[in-house]
Amino acid sequence: MTRRTFVTGAPRAGIAAMSAAGAAAAAGRLPIKKAVLLSMLPKDLSYPDRFKVAVDAGFEQIELPTVTDEREAEALKKASETARLPIHSVMNMTHWKFPLSSADPAVVAESVKGMQTSLRNARLWGAETVLLVPAVVNEQTSYRDAWTRSTAEIRKLIPLAAELKVIIAVEEVWNKFLLSPLEFASYVDQFQSQWVKAYFDVGNVVITGYPQDWIRTLGNRIVKLHLKDFRFAKRVAEFVPLREGEIDWKAVHAALGEIGYKGTATVELPAGDAAYLREVSRRVDLIFSGA
Repeated sequence: MTRRTFVTGAPRAGIAAMSAAGAAAAAGRLPIKKAVLLSMLPKDLSYPDRFKVAVDAGFEQIELPTVTDEREAEALKKASETARLPIHSVMNMTHWKFPLSSADPAVVAESVKGMQTSLRNARLWGAETVLLVPAVVNEQTSYRDAWTRSTAEIRKLIPLAAELKVIIAVEEVWNKFLLSPLEFASYVDQFQSQWVKAYFDVGNVVITGYPQDWIRTLGNRIVKLHLKDFRFAKRVAEFVPLREGEIDWKAVHAALGEIGYKGTATVELPAGDAAYLREVSRRVDLIFSGA
């Protein structure tokens, strides 16, 4: 692997200006759109009815999974248009079972095919990004191999992303990879492409770090956010409802204000009924108001 230089989220000369501008933004409601995952909506309803439930709960956008069936993809597009609930991102569905970091060419081929489908879904739906878990480190795949193999495959995907005008948004998850904000920044920077950015999950880093630190380090590399909460209790680490865990949400609010983040934040929680979704939406409002 070639030598890499770790870079922080903003040039030194711009830090003071960014902090000053961010201080004003952090003082009130951040200009961040609220989104919900399709999987959080009641599964016994039709797509149009699910989208309506999301709108009624106060959500402004939605994130969908990869859809291989063209008629279903068109139905989702129509539901989005009818409800006036934009589809802002696509969650690629093949990267766990078929990681780009695999040594098996057949596995990688399936992973690439899944990303190609996801990118085309995004184009059809008008989504800005496709979420990608770039690699999985395990007993068969070393950290070095995960880096080099996934990097090579993402480079091959960039031309399609550029053609479709959809960003490949790399997410940090519990895959034993990209374990620090400095490394995550370096991974994104190596592509030197506007079509590769960071999809930052606030809850996923709590087990080893602090979300506000990651946000400031990643800076304008962050194109999308996932929201969930996390806590350690009686030697058990678990995801919990928003504002019931150990995340310092005021610190997260301040950090997002400092970097001037104005994108979308998607809640990633279990499914529930209309009342549950309204409560989730209310808690997101409190978070982005700095409460």
